[in-house]
Amino acid sequence: MRTTLTLDPDVARTLKARTAAQGVTLKQVVNDALRRGLSAEPKTKRKPFRVMARSLGLRPGIDPNKMNQLADELEDQAILAVMKRYERSKRG
Repeated sequence: MRTTLTLDPDVARTLKARTAAQGVTLKQVVNDALRRGLSAEPKTKRKPFRVMARSLGLRPGIDPNKMNQLADELEDQAILAVMKRYERSKRG
């Protein structure tokens, strides 16, 4: 049977290398690969993995309305640390 296949570039390179290494035709390499692939046992079907979602909530004492305030404070601390390092480097 004659047919046209569109191969991915990596598959085409592998086929070309295999034909050169084995000294056989592209037709032989493709037919052998298809035979091996089609005769292989199908993989066993696995049960789908399911994640059971549940609410973890926030730890006691954490106010979700103050998250932005916390982010601002952390950013301020980081900026101050950078400024201190810069001042020390200018002196030293």
